[in-house]
Amino acid sequence: MQDHVTSRRNWLRRAGLAGGIALALLASGAASAAEKIKLGVMGGAEEEIAEVAKKVAARNGLEVELITFSDYAIPNAALDAGELDANAFQHKPYLDAQIAARGYKIIPIGYTIVEPIGLYSRKVKAIGDLKPGAKIGIPNDPSNGGRALNLLAANGLLTLKDGKGLTPSVLDIATNPKKLELIELEAAQLPRALDDFDGAIINTDYAVNAGLTPAKDALIQEPRDGNPYGNFIAARAKDKDRPALKTLVSAYQSQEVKDFLQTRFKGAILPAW
Repeated sequence: MQDHVTSRRNWLRRAGLAGGIALALLASGAASAAEKIKLGVMGGAEEEIAEVAKKVAARNGLEVELITFSDYAIPNAALDAGELDANAFQHKPYLDAQIAARGYKIIPIGYTIVEPIGLYSRKVKAIGDLKPGAKIGIPNDPSNGGRALNLLAANGLLTLKDGKGLTPSVLDIATNPKKLELIELEAAQLPRALDDFDGAIINTDYAVNAGLTPAKDALIQEPRDGNPYGNFIAARAKDKDRPALKTLVSAYQSQEVKDFLQTRFKGAILPAW
């Protein structure tokens, strides 16, 4: 009888151990099955911001793999092709221009940051010092090029034809009192070409990555309040309600990211939500 009881206890012990192992394996399987997404971002300052959002997302059960780019032209193509689940690098005028040109079915799903664009120079200290015929570099894509022209117009360096909104082109210049020579170049190339110009209008992420401090080095900048160029997370339209992407948006719009922007960039890059 004693042998029978001992045998039964041993069986129960083994069964309990096996059950514990099974539960552990199930828990491990659940953890490994946590959803993963690929997010496209620009390298440098925007990647730093994404790293903070990535940590917040991880605490909420979402694993984010960051895919970095150095050229604005690529992340939307990668998203459209299914190589990314989302990207976080652009403002609405830029996306609108890309959709018009390429037919992407991509939409904004949540705001992230705003980076006021500015005019930089290593040859003059103020816009009043620009000489007639000064060479000014501006981005060559329609949205950021238009943004640059509006910045120049807002500061009295030229005027634009009425009704051109956020996307005027150099053909829409009405008056150019200083006869500025506007040279269009890929946005990523402008910091490297700054010494070749009297000034260049540079997107803030590229400026920061090049070691420029917008608050100190920009001769003029867009206004911070009411800026229409807030960046956002973009996704394919069919994925707009995907829970993982809602978690990503919440991570970007967290207090941790807001605090990081203030500490790291001191007003050069601001929350857009």
